[in-house]
Amino acid sequence: MTTRIPGFTTRRVSVDGTELHFAIGGKGPPLLLLHGFPQTHLTWRSVAPALAGAYTVVCPDLPGYGDSGEPGEGVEHYSKRAMAATFAELMSTLGHQRFAVAGHDRGGLVAFRLALDHAERVTHLAVLDVLPAVDIFAALAGPSGVFAFHLYFLAHPEPLPERVIGADPAAFFGHFLDSWTKVPGALPDAVRAEYLQALKSPSVVHAICQDYRAGVFFDLEHDKEDKALGRTLDVPVLAMWQDPGEGPLPFDPADVWRSWAPSATTKALACGHFLPEERPEEVVAALRGLLR
Repeated sequence: MTTRIPGFTTRRVSVDGTELHFAIGGKGPPLLLLHGFPQTHLTWRSVAPALAGAYTVVCPDLPGYGDSGEPGEGVEHYSKRAMAATFAELMSTLGHQRFAVAGHDRGGLVAFRLALDHAERVTHLAVLDVLPAVDIFAALAGPSGVFAFHLYFLAHPEPLPERVIGADPAAFFGHFLDSWTKVPGALPDAVRAEYLQALKSPSVVHAICQDYRAGVFFDLEHDKEDKALGRTLDVPVLAMWQDPGEGPLPFDPADVWRSWAPSATTKALACGHFLPEERPEEVVAALRGLLR
């Protein structure tokens, strides 16, 4: 990658056999920032520097995404439970036994699982424009499922999704980068090109498909088990999402997140899906409010 987060250095660490690439900067209490689909840690390029004055900010590429290595061949290695364990170990390796975590999209699912499975490690949780697997699949019925077709398509058994995407990865992933962005200029041409360059790799395409397969065949079951047990989050929680405008969502994000965290703070932002890039100042302000 050529674009870097201003003021941050990049490193690589092997965690349980997975090579993790991450940017790190700042001083103070640790904060882990996890990106989503179809991006890399660069999604935090405007948010992370603004927080680095008060926090030690760690921005990794998810396993298999960007410049991070694949965690293993089996789908189970891409479950959010497995990824959460990997990032808990990364933070231990960096000397942080307790830390705050914020995640967008797929990274939000990993952050959510970190807070559930490693409650003793996580001090604060923020989730951006995502719902747990059990809630999103319950909500996507009828026409609403059309707009989230990728949740189903990417989860199909290999090699069908990989072969279809491989015919023109820039067209496939570019569709999401363009149609999910509502704020003009939020994705500069250089950053968009860098995302698409990373997404040309067959190994990255495969990892993304494995991530979504895990969402159906592992994450969904893990969430169902926790919901049946009545598990909730005891840490301060912030949930933010895009304001759908005139098109109402087929679910109420506030209700969903308060079923997991009754005292959660919730906020909708006037933008598209990519909150950290479309509304970075508002994301920074909300995170500061959560962490104070």
